[in-house]
Amino acid sequence: QVQLVESGGGLVQPGGSLRLSCAASGSIFSINGMGWYRQAPGKQRELVAGITSGGVTNYAASVKGRFTISRGNAKNTVYLQMNSLKPEDTAVYYCNADVKESRDYRYLEVWGQGTLVTVSS
Repeated sequence: QVQLVESGGGLVQPGGSLRLSCAASGSIFSINGMGWYRQAPGKQRELVAGITSGGVTNYAASVKGRFTISRGNAKNTVYLQMNSLKPEDTAVYYCNADVKESRDYRYLEVWGQGTLVTVSS
């Protein structure tokens, strides 16, 4: 069973920074794309940033220039460096990955449990 575990969330003041981490474990043959989503109270879950196995990145317009997504050398981890944080960034952040458990299986979407980021003075 493949599992994604996020860490790094917490309370930070506006203008501050946080770095989120996500580690994939379990029966993994390969991982294609990975990304970060977030869900604020009363809002739908939205894509924050994504990165392909080749390193191509995509960002929501609201975080461009402030957030940076990257993957570890082993490709089983993904990070989200968040700078210049705003109160509007407050949300539960979820890690997502397309995981292949076997050479003969299709990629499946896996989600982490989420980590809370609160931006407040």
